[in-house]
Amino acid sequence: MTLFALLAAAPAFAQVSLYSSDELARLAAPIALYPDPLLAQVLAAATFPDQLPDAARWADAHRDLKGATLAQAMSAQHLGWDPTVQALLPFPMVLDVMASDADWVAKVGKAFLAQQQDVLDAVQRDRAKAIDFGYLRKNEHITVGSPPNVEIESINFADIVVPSYDPGVVFSAPSAGSPVTQAIHFDTHVEVGGFRLAEWNSEKFQVIGGYFQPWGWGFSGIDWSKRTVIINLAPWQRNWSNQGDYVHPYPELTRVPPHG
Repeated sequence: MTLFALLAAAPAFAQVSLYSSDELARLAAPIALYPDPLLAQVLAAATFPDQLPDAARWADAHRDLKGATLAQAMSAQHLGWDPTVQALLPFPMVLDVMASDADWVAKVGKAFLAQQQDVLDAVQRDRAKAIDFGYLRKNEHITVGSPPNVEIESINFADIVVPSYDPGVVFSAPSAGSPVTQAIHFDTHVEVGGFRLAEWNSEKFQVIGGYFQPWGWGFSGIDWSKRTVIINLAPWQRNWSNQGDYVHPYPELTRVPPHG
């Protein structure tokens, strides 16, 4: 049984149509090839666009801190941003991209609040294009699923890879002789912490002890079959109608079944 099969279904809510499918595909394109756990955090963080510039500056000022040392600094300073924004502090390059284009990230956040399923559909369309054109494939950094629910995961659960690519290239047909295998680069990896297997109720479970578990890295990802974002083992339920009131749960310790 997969992790997602054990989760209760997120309650449905009425979507508000702000963007067309083509507009959503363009909005999603810069992040569509991120591994699912990182994509989940980025989409949720985009719903707090006003917090991202300050978070990006903090992350830039603390670039020399990694792993446990960075987590200790984050905890000690009692940062006031939403946990999804803080979850990106180990990824200053991602925060830089988001903070440098306020208009784009605000639209992504609005789209995700109003049209969550449509946004995730757009991601899948982008991923299918990248596969069809030969740019996106399994390699030593990531695993890649198959349409219509293309999952992208880092090979190492505790080491999140951040791909870099030109959306204008990877979502378009390559010209003759183009080296498609060199269009996506995987130069950046961020260690979010390890895990160990434990016995619990006669079943094997992962006890997540990562550095950044308090900020949602206990388990984050996307249940593509239900088009539901999961952050810290809970469906992300912030939407257009409850955005002023919703508080996502962040338990201190999460026991989750092995993924897959």
